[in-house]
Amino acid sequence: MQHVTIPQDRIGALIGEGGATMRRIEDRAEVRLDIDSETGAVAVESVGDTVLGLMGPDVVRAIGRGFAPEEALSLLDDDMRMLDLVDLDAATRNKNDLRRQKGRLIGEGGRTRQLMEELTGASVVIYGSTVGIIGGPEQVRTVRSAVEMILDGAPHGAVYSFLERRRSEMKREGLSYHEFSG
Repeated sequence: MQHVTIPQDRIGALIGEGGATMRRIEDRAEVRLDIDSETGAVAVESVGDTVLGLMGPDVVRAIGRGFAPEEALSLLDDDMRMLDLVDLDAATRNKNDLRRQKGRLIGEGGRTRQLMEELTGASVVIYGSTVGIIGGPEQVRTVRSAVEMILDGAPHGAVYSFLERRRSEMKREGLSYHEFSG
């Protein structure tokens, strides 16, 4: 059994309307969830396939970090999909710095976050003091590098160039990415 704590404002997303999301997670990941809505503590117990059960806590963690349940459940679709979290508190000095860095990561009108998704094929969510990334290993590594560049103060243009270069490299290497349809 593993324990995950999620923010209280994400418990509703984890449970879903009438418990529908919780049941979908339990069925797909072959786990049982015991959710304490007072504290946000979630006990995840594997009740079926052990390998699938190991992904259960990551699905819960992803929803807790702001991903839509469908995106979090995509972790179960492919053995290579993974969740990575970048802790912004570790890279900022105070609340004002955190707010400024989050603004740089999101970009004007959400454009920087959107470009990270478009150019890598990963899903990116900025929630609280974390950046959540779901994708394949190369996609996650590329987004993490871009996030670190922004946190280190790199100009957005340099980050966009890096992302475009990595996209070309991933295409050449045959690694999959998705075209943004929005």
